[in-house]
Amino acid sequence: MVSAVFHSPREAHAASSATPSASRPAAANEAAMPAETATAKPKRAPYDWRGLALKVLPPVISIALLVGLWGLATMKGGGSFPTPAATFDAAVKLFSDPFYRNGPNDQGIGWNILNSLGRVGMGFGLAALVGIPLGFIIGRFEFANRMVSPLIALLKPVSPLAWLPIGLLAFKSANPAAIWTIFICSIWPMVVNTAVGVQRVPSDYLNVARVLKLSEWKVITRILLPSVLPYVLTGVRLSVGTAWLVIVAAEMLTGGVGIGFWVWDEWNNLNVAHIIIAIVVIGTVGLLLEWMLMALAKHFTFED
Repeated sequence: MVSAVFHSPREAHAASSATPSASRPAAANEAAMPAETATAKPKRAPYDWRGLALKVLPPVISIALLVGLWGLATMKGGGSFPTPAATFDAAVKLFSDPFYRNGPNDQGIGWNILNSLGRVGMGFGLAALVGIPLGFIIGRFEFANRMVSPLIALLKPVSPLAWLPIGLLAFKSANPAAIWTIFICSIWPMVVNTAVGVQRVPSDYLNVARVLKLSEWKVITRILLPSVLPYVLTGVRLSVGTAWLVIVAAEMLTGGVGIGFWVWDEWNNLNVAHIIIAIVVIGTVGLLLEWMLMALAKHFTFED
């Protein structure tokens, strides 16, 4: 066993003298290698065309089927429902000048979309200013949770349009009433999701904060906010979808310049092609808002 571990000085000298000679050919071979081989880049993996096809083809096929069924249903013509070709022609004409103005109640679809987005932004922004801090308070303090939770449970199921007459009575104007309706319908998802996120913060984090005697402000900014941010963004995403959903119905009732009023006005004119275009526009804008907030939530979601 000892001879397997220890070697005689003569054997050690022979091994040390043999090592450089054995390494010389390898070093010489490395020096003789061409520069192109030494700096060769690894081959790129082939592009996943199958994955791209699986992402693109299903929605394209579904839209094609929908348009095909629509075309078959309106093939004979003579009805009040327009064909896909007639609707496309109306869309081309409509979007050729989306920002025209022929008076206060006759404006292009671009102005209607911008006005609706402005109302949604105002109502949603006010809801975020109130709802997110309220959610932190409810989730952080048990007394506030017990005091506010019954009110939320009572008011959350109320239809958003039921708040519109209250807004008209309080503000005496259609535009603030629509903003009020957006505010009251979009505040609940932010309050609930923020409170749930605060309540799910691990108790070990808060125990460490107590040991370190951190102030409440540092607990909120250093511990709660990073942990609760994904929940807050989920509430924001749900609130934006609800706000954009409600603004169309609110504008139908209040009037003015907006995509909801534009749909109702086109119905009064029996212009069904424009109503179909408005439906597609409303869905597209809502989808874009959803994608933007999902990308933002994914950016701020920290996973191990």
